[in-house]
Amino acid sequence: MTEATVTELAKPKAPTLPDAQKITYVKHWTDRLFSFRVTRPASLRFRSGEFVMIGLMGDNGRPLLRAYSIASPSWDEELEFYSIKVQDGPLTSRLQHLEVGDELIIRPKPVGTLVHDALLPGKRIWFFATGTGFAPFASLLRDPQTYEDYDEVIITHTCREVGELTYGAELIDSIRKDEMLVELIGAENLAKLRYYPTTTREESPKMGRITDLMRSGEVFKDLGIDPINQDNDRAMVCGNLAFNLEIKEILEEFGLREGANSDPKEYVVEKAFVD
Repeated sequence: MTEATVTELAKPKAPTLPDAQKITYVKHWTDRLFSFRVTRPASLRFRSGEFVMIGLMGDNGRPLLRAYSIASPSWDEELEFYSIKVQDGPLTSRLQHLEVGDELIIRPKPVGTLVHDALLPGKRIWFFATGTGFAPFASLLRDPQTYEDYDEVIITHTCREVGELTYGAELIDSIRKDEMLVELIGAENLAKLRYYPTTTREESPKMGRITDLMRSGEVFKDLGIDPINQDNDRAMVCGNLAFNLEIKEILEEFGLREGANSDPKEYVVEKAFVD
């Protein structure tokens, strides 16, 4: 037995992650935001807009898992995630250092309320997002059913700074230019897509919290549309807790009711959060 063989045998073996998948792509959008793609478990079937539990092994030898919305559409061969970087977060403090080839735990049991089945039929769908709450809508915006079910698709995205809008802005642009998506969804259907980004701190073409812009009616004026009403409008909401509660209040003032998978209504809110 050679010295090299002895040295190799003496090395501690890296623990095997349960439900492990390989990281295939990582992109850092700002010092606070990044996205990554991983291989898709062969057994995973999900509806666009759902989330799964993902994570790494904790120091105690047990999986450290958090709920993350799947940003890729249900037909994609890989899974995409969009995350904030929390320096002292139990999981995100480590996820932000992922590199291509690393392993990630993916629990193949998707759930969530941001799915088409949780809404009654309507004519116009609103996706309201703040920060990384854009992720489930990144999935739904690339799903043909979204455009089959609605005459108009409006995605609003509110962030503090312009750079935090980049992931969403580039995704919207890629949807409109991607030949495969144009063929899959149809150019005439993609024309239904409206994008309404706003910032609250850094100056941009549209400043303000989307909730304030809704209450003042400015968003409807900017888009040249009638205000939200129960007969025509459906909505999905994903953001921080305060944002979700305020949007819920506004939507209900417009006459919309909160639905669920088992009880479809006019709007739904995702209640799962990353650390």
